[in-house]
Amino acid sequence: SLPAESSAENLGFTIYWLFKENGSGNALYRDSVLLPKTEFPMKLTGQKLLDRELQIQQECGFADLYSWQRERKAKNKFCLHDGPPYANGDPHVGHALNKILKDIRNRFEMLRGRQVHYIPGWDCHGLPIELKALGDLGTSGLSPLQIRQKAREFAEGAIARQKAAFQRWGVMADWDQCYYTFDGTYEAAQLKVFQEMHSKGLIYQDYKPVFWSPSSGTALAEAELEYNPEHVSRAVYATFPLVTLPPKIASQKVNVSVLVWTTQPWTIPANQAVCYMPNAQYSVVKRADNSEKFLVATERTASIAALLGTDLQTVGVFAGSLLEGGICKHPTIPDKQVPLLPANHVTMVKGTGLVHTAPAHGMEDYSVASQFKLPVECMVDEDGTFNELAGPELQKLSVMTEGNDKVCFLFDDGFIRPSKQWFINTESLKDKAKEALQKVRVLPESARSSLLTMLDRRTYWCISRQRSWGVLIPVFYHKESGEALINKYTVSHIAQLFKEKGSDCWWELPIETLLPPEVLKKSKAGAASDYVRGEDVLDIWFDSGASWAAVLEAESDSRADVYVEGKDQIGGWFQSSLLTSVAVRNKAPYKSLVVHGFAVSEKGEKMSKSVGNVVDPDVVINGGKGPTEPAYGADVLRWWVAESNVFSDVQIGPSALSSARDSISKLRNTLKFLLGNLQGFDPRLQAVDPKQMHYIDQYMLHLLREYSIKVTDAYSEFDAGRVIRVLQAFITRELSSFYFSIIKDRLYCDAEDSLGRRSCQTVLEEILDGVTRSIAPILPHMAEEVYLHAPGHDKEETLFKSGWIKSSSVWRRPGLEEAVEGACAIRDSFLSSIPGKNAARYDLTVAIEPGLLFELMESLQEEPTSTTSQLAELMMAARVNLATKMPRDLDPEALLNHGTFLINLEGGVIREESAYSIAVTPTSAARCPRCRRYTANSADCLCPRCQSIVSQAH
Repeated sequence: SLPAESSAENLGFTIYWLFKENGSGNALYRDSVLLPKTEFPMKLTGQKLLDRELQIQQECGFADLYSWQRERKAKNKFCLHDGPPYANGDPHVGHALNKILKDIRNRFEMLRGRQVHYIPGWDCHGLPIELKALGDLGTSGLSPLQIRQKAREFAEGAIARQKAAFQRWGVMADWDQCYYTFDGTYEAAQLKVFQEMHSKGLIYQDYKPVFWSPSSGTALAEAELEYNPEHVSRAVYATFPLVTLPPKIASQKVNVSVLVWTTQPWTIPANQAVCYMPNAQYSVVKRADNSEKFLVATERTASIAALLGTDLQTVGVFAGSLLEGGICKHPTIPDKQVPLLPANHVTMVKGTGLVHTAPAHGMEDYSVASQFKLPVECMVDEDGTFNELAGPELQKLSVMTEGNDKVCFLFDDGFIRPSKQWFINTESLKDKAKEALQKVRVLPESARSSLLTMLDRRTYWCISRQRSWGVLIPVFYHKESGEALINKYTVSHIAQLFKEKGSDCWWELPIETLLPPEVLKKSKAGAASDYVRGEDVLDIWFDSGASWAAVLEAESDSRADVYVEGKDQIGGWFQSSLLTSVAVRNKAPYKSLVVHGFAVSEKGEKMSKSVGNVVDPDVVINGGKGPTEPAYGADVLRWWVAESNVFSDVQIGPSALSSARDSISKLRNTLKFLLGNLQGFDPRLQAVDPKQMHYIDQYMLHLLREYSIKVTDAYSEFDAGRVIRVLQAFITRELSSFYFSIIKDRLYCDAEDSLGRRSCQTVLEEILDGVTRSIAPILPHMAEEVYLHAPGHDKEETLFKSGWIKSSSVWRRPGLEEAVEGACAIRDSFLSSIPGKNAARYDLTVAIEPGLLFELMESLQEEPTSTTSQLAELMMAARVNLATKMPRDLDPEALLNHGTFLINLEGGVIREESAYSIAVTPTSAARCPRCRRYTANSADCLCPRCQSIVSQAH
């Protein structure tokens, strides 16, 4: 027998020495042994690998595949809506993780016969792009149209670089038909969403606190804020003397001040109230060092005493509800008084249990102001300086850098100020959005609570930005009254103009074209000359959130099967898409959500140029400087994505990439072995019917069917990592260690067109086809390369146009599993009797009492003794004797072993535990000089099987 090696795939390509070992005599038989042959290379590295991948993309029509599958008739459809990456930089590994993950699923769905809808898109507007495009120029002296032109050019450059990378990674799409948020048709669809939400009263203009950037001169979304983790807020305690005691405690007649604590001293001038918690307990306390009296929460007394460095004596204790009606003197503005008010946002974690409330500078504060009709006074200008309302001492001082001890506050280039902005009333949408989310499948399920929490946190959504680069809010303002003109007629007209000309026309066209007479008439407005056009643009989250309207509305269901994005989109695109879709259509735009983690370094750290741990996908594919950065090609990058647990953060670095390359190399070895043994085999003409196959071959088809079911299920669950684990287990256990090691004698030494060899080749072709298709979504380049060498199809046909794994229910046969698995149990007993020794040197006697197990073994070996039966092949022994009891003349030196095997047929209806015994003795036969099995009568003779084959050849 050929030597058993750890990888049987290597075997066929390393036995050239087979006929050199014992002199020239063996050369007589060299040509009669059918060794594996294939032009499929064992290894591809460096430039050869890169050239081959690009050649495969060209030859196998990667660029046309998406269009081809869109044109074919398909019963089922699959829609993965692409979240738009931001067009502000080069492609990075985060893009690779996201785009390849999507592509793996799309290619799988296409292979299984579904018509895939996948239109890649880009998010093209926004402050970061505008700032990068302008660079050192700033906006001084530039018109809005000049700014927009520069920003567009910058975005187009980033899109071109990213698109080229996505194509190189093998992502399947029609790259000439993408969506861009700066396209006129997209903007028109977005304005339609805006108009429908406005007509439902969900979009309104108001004066509310929003995050404001003085340096950029615009409102900001929370997603645009960057917090400095090193920043330490300057905290102060401030006293608000009580000028009117709450009625229920007025009898105390004490001079007491309300004590408040804030980390934002600069907001104190804008104070309009002090809030308390109605359900908490409050105390009036007296300082031991100066007899001052404070009102504080009872449970905060000890902490405040420690901080002040003095004892606090309790004068009286009250329920929070008794504080109603109290009025305080404002600490910085003479003659101003502010009320004590109940509020749910007050906590006892820090401070005094009494909260300074400035509606102009806090979201929760604004809610209190709305409830109690408090004024919202803004004392800070757009440039971040106090205005005259703050008083002469503070006017013109920057809240960012100057001011006195009470009001100086540094807040990382961003603070909250009230501004006339456009808002979406998310409060009225929340319940509908939550209800819609209940019908959405979320992977992983743990992300659902984060989605709901993010929804809860958003009380309103500021959608206006004071910039030039974006989709204009289609509003006009009356020159005298300042009243906004916006309705379905004006918005529809502007949307049509944007569709035809793009949104630059907002500046290019005269106001009379933007507001033609028929629109003014329907709007019951005056002349166009009475109005000026608004200058605010829409928040980019509204831009991208409306993508369902621009991309999905033409589809029959108008909902995507799935959205797939990183966890940062829980409060971003996932949410803005949900809110806009629920607002307009009362349904979510997606049936399921897949939330993946971020790409991080191998130490689990965030990637940063300053740290030097950034992994560039271009360097991964094409190689970098020196041997530490080899060219891995696109399939290694794709394997890394597939193998990762994408539901957590995904590590990438030299060891992960090297491991991916090694795994692909082992897989390549297996595929080469399969191809080599299929040389000259045409399944269309020479395939054997499963019913005529050897039992082990039929059994392998059964295992292949099980494998294909597991792989299909894993892909359906977005679990490509499980696909790889199932693949590697199948190759290692079922193929390399088991089937390949058993069949090599039949493959190499049986007659070329014998039933046994053709039976084996039929199965090898099915395995090759099944394994190649199963890895194709992950490794499309290698899969198509294998398919170019594989038998059984026309040369011009490509794998991706020929479907998914073709497993058949015919491959399941009653009794088949039990026959082979029973034999395998006996084989395990046999091999454990001769640990580390060559099974081919031994004869095996198997004794089984009459019954089911004996009948099953008889199906593998009809005669009492054989060197060529299916049972002998499975055992890999020289000879197998099958009997109902041990022979009396058994060699006293024989190694004995016993075992049992549980037969389970017809779903448990037939269950029988059968015992067996085995005896193992060294064979007396000689080694055949051709097949090297111990089945010859003497050392110089061929065994009967080889004698017959050689004589027929001559």
